[in-house]
Amino acid sequence: MYKPSSLKQYLISSVKELQRSPDRVLVFMDEGNVVCSSAPGLSFEYRYTLTLIITDYAGHPDAVFIPLLAWVGEHQRELLDNHEQRQQAISFNAEVLANDLVDIEISLPLTERVIVKSQAGGELNVSHPPEPQLEPFLPAGTYRLQTESGYLLAEWESRPPFDAYGTTTDD
Repeated sequence: MYKPSSLKQYLISSVKELQRSPDRVLVFMDEGNVVCSSAPGLSFEYRYTLTLIITDYAGHPDAVFIPLLAWVGEHQRELLDNHEQRQQAISFNAEVLANDLVDIEISLPLTERVIVKSQAGGELNVSHPPEPQLEPFLPAGTYRLQTESGYLLAEWESRPPFDAYGTTTDD
C-alpha cells in the first residue's frame, strides 16, 4: 500500500511546522478489507480507513487541511467530487493540550487498486496504478499557503493529472 506513506511524506514535506518534528506524524490503517471480484485473475482492491495523527501540533490547522485536500484531490478524488461522500468522508478530532498545542486525528476512507497480471512461466506481475485523473484538481505547479502577513504555513507541488493507464496527460 502506497497511499499511507505517500500522504505522510506529502504532509511532512508540505507543512512547515511538521518539518521540524516529522516523528509527530503517525499513520494507521483501520477497518481494512481486500475486495476482489469473481473475474479471472488475482487483481483486487484494498479498502481501509486511514487514520493520521499529528501530536503536539502548534501550527494553524489550515496548514494541514489545505495540503491534505490537495493530496486527496489527486489520490482519492471521489471524496471531493461525490456529493454524498464529501459530506463526511474526511473527519477529524482534536484535543487541545497545554501551551497551545493540539493533537489532531484525521480519518479518511481510501482505496488502492492492485493489478496482478500472469506472465509466461507462471510468474505474476503486480502493479499499483495511480488514480485516474480526467482533469487536474489543481493545475501543475508550486503552491504556497501563507497568512495575510506573509508567514509561510505550507508549500507543495501539484503534478499533471494521470489517465486510467498511469501516464500523465502531458505525455
